[in-house]
Amino acid sequence: MSVCAPVMRLLGYGNRKRKNVLYVGQAYYNSWYLSRALRKLGWTADLLNWDLNPGSQIYYHGEDFRIAYESSADVGNFFRFFLLSLRQYDVFHFANKGGLQFGEPMRAAVKAVLGEEGFEIHFLKALGKKIVYSNNGCLDGVSQTAFSRWGPDSVCSICRWQHEPSVCSDERNLAWGAFRNSVADFQCFMGINRADYNDDPRVHAVPEFYCLNSDIWHPNIEVPEKYLLPALPEATVRLYHAVGHRAERTRNDGVNIKSSHVYLPLIEKMRSEGVGLDLVQPEGIPNKEVRFLQVQADIFLDMLTFGWFGANAREAMMLGKPVICFLRPEWLQSVREEIPGYVEELPIVSATPETIETVLRDLIANKEKRLEIGRRGREFAIKWHSDEAGAKRFNRIYRELMGRE
Repeated sequence: MSVCAPVMRLLGYGNRKRKNVLYVGQAYYNSWYLSRALRKLGWTADLLNWDLNPGSQIYYHGEDFRIAYESSADVGNFFRFFLLSLRQYDVFHFANKGGLQFGEPMRAAVKAVLGEEGFEIHFLKALGKKIVYSNNGCLDGVSQTAFSRWGPDSVCSICRWQHEPSVCSDERNLAWGAFRNSVADFQCFMGINRADYNDDPRVHAVPEFYCLNSDIWHPNIEVPEKYLLPALPEATVRLYHAVGHRAERTRNDGVNIKSSHVYLPLIEKMRSEGVGLDLVQPEGIPNKEVRFLQVQADIFLDMLTFGWFGANAREAMMLGKPVICFLRPEWLQSVREEIPGYVEELPIVSATPETIETVLRDLIANKEKRLEIGRRGREFAIKWHSDEAGAKRFNRIYRELMGRE
């Protein structure tokens, strides 16, 4: 690397500070919409989908490149794409634990030949390329030991993967954090569990990365007939509670980090008292279509222990729907220190397993309150989580990384 990289830089493969970024791998639909919006600001912004898992594709909304791969004989396709990308792009934006790679076939081949994990990513740095990374989970750079200490209730204690070291362990999580921090120039983060490798000056609260399109998630979208839900009786409220990969993420006793084990008994209790409640729990529907069910709901029920919210809540806010989700005070304070306006305007209704019944009953009984929270949620989502806001933020971030004015 010490010899090859300088030669390649002389041949034009180094960082030329162009407005060219490659999103290497999907991050739900966030990178897709961010790249489209950046193009409007004059960037060459493309997305490589290297995920070979057919089951994951329902979460993605688009791609510019997918590398042809039918068998191990096709691994060369990944190397060819990698070399071409070195000439074309100066910023490489990755996402998700394990996602600092150009595809599993190439990652495995490089490790097998060189005996080193991530050589190709270190090579990007040797060429002077800028590496940006987006965090997307509790496993990302934080040990289970540290994460389990967050209270008032330990989310690890209800997690399906607590005792699965092949998925989550101190050693595995920290090894990833060490590698990630050794290569990334800038890291995007939300749900600020600043412990272990997330306590780093290169880790920033950047809600704008986790963006979506405000027209696709619009409160007035037309619902196709196949997704129309039955009309509800007078005074009945429709609740929405989604668990992605429900079977994989739920323990045999029905417990999961989405708090289904809290919500479902509570809903049955309230129904037995005569409260009119309808419950929507979609599974296996492509993300771009599930919004047709979301827009017909009145209240979204999200995690009561984890401490932050994810894509489902952002989608709900963009659709003008109220969301119930526990917001950990320590994490709110951490975000407030970097972007105080975000916390001051955040309209999510916080609740815990102990307070959820009171909070839910109040929202069910107050339609005007639901509508007002939903209105503020739509405004908040457009300001902080729209693709337009994301493009403006990353136009600055990328330019600053490259030393452009």
